Amino acid sequence: MKGIRQLAEHLDISIGTVSRALNGKPDVNEETRKRVLAAAEELGYVANQSGRSLRQGTTNVIGLMIESSKETIEDSDNFFLGLTSGLQSVLARHKLDLIMLPCPTDEDPYEYLKRMVARRVVDAMIISATQRVDKRIDLLSKAKIPFVSLGRSQSSGNSPWIDLDFDGVANSAVDRLVAHGHRRIAIAAPSSDINLGYIFLDGYRSALERHGIAYDPSLVIRVKTSEQGGYQAGHELLQIDNRPTAVILIYELMAIGLYRRLTEAGVIPGRDLAVIGFREEPRAKFLQPALTCFRMSLHDLGVELAQTLLATMPAYSHFYPDSERNMIWPLKLIPGESDSFHLLAAQ
Repeated sequence: MKGIRQLAEHLDISIGTVSRALNGKPDVNEETRKRVLAAAEELGYVANQSGRSLRQGTTNVIGLMIESSKETIEDSDNFFLGLTSGLQSVLARHKLDLIMLPCPTDEDPYEYLKRMVARRVVDAMIISATQRVDKRIDLLSKAKIPFVSLGRSQSSGNSPWIDLDFDGVANSAVDRLVAHGHRRIAIAAPSSDINLGYIFLDGYRSALERHGIAYDPSLVIRVKTSEQGGYQAGHELLQIDNRPTAVILIYELMAIGLYRRLTEAGVIPGRDLAVIGFREEPRAKFLQPALTCFRMSLHDLGVELAQTLLATMPAYSHFYPDSERNMIWPLKLIPGESDSFHLLAAQ
């Protein structure tokens, strides 16, 4: 592999001319440009991106910060894979690269991000798993680093974000279960301080209130958002006096663990307990009875995230003049058999 100096010597022209030809500058005639490009391909020339980044003050890299833990690896689903497909489809148009920045769960996300900011490894950021009060948002704002968050926060201010419609999911699920005659409806909510858990719980409470059902805190089961968390939720459900007749899950893979624990106890989902899952997930599609859950396009969400981010960056904002700064991303309920029985009809 040759450097730009060797490429210039091979062609017997100046380094400056070679550089301008490679970068498509208009002051290089077409014949010279073709010679340079042909020689670069022949000799295997690759531009020194580190040096170029130092000169230009940019990396042409976008960072996606996610949580990383043993559970997220073992219980990995297709969420971020689907998301990155949409992100890259937009970023590639502008010759921007995407890198994952996995923050270990035993490290403070703020401290992790502060280190990434200090190293200037990316030009812009996408952060996920936003907390109720998220110091990362203030950090990025003060550092003047363009960013968009996947999730709202009380720290958001006027910063751009896209959030899944957790309030709508809770309301739709409660409405469906109440229509089937259920009054004791439990939910499995995150045990962490992630903001989506608060939004989900608020939606659940307001939906119960609309239907004249008293909120019972004992029906809110706090567990980790994982298959193991679903198993734990099932165990705790079985211990509740005057057991609930229905449960709503906040995380897609919880359903797998929940089904297993219920089956161990001889409780049949869809017959003895109505279950509504969160998001349609490939691994859960083999559950029997088929899970009632919600559907969304991860690819389209990734596209919207990328466009929202680029709209905040001066070099790209003119491509996306109509991009919204804040958006609630809809999910569509897909009926299955896990909540199909009607409680009133059975009584």
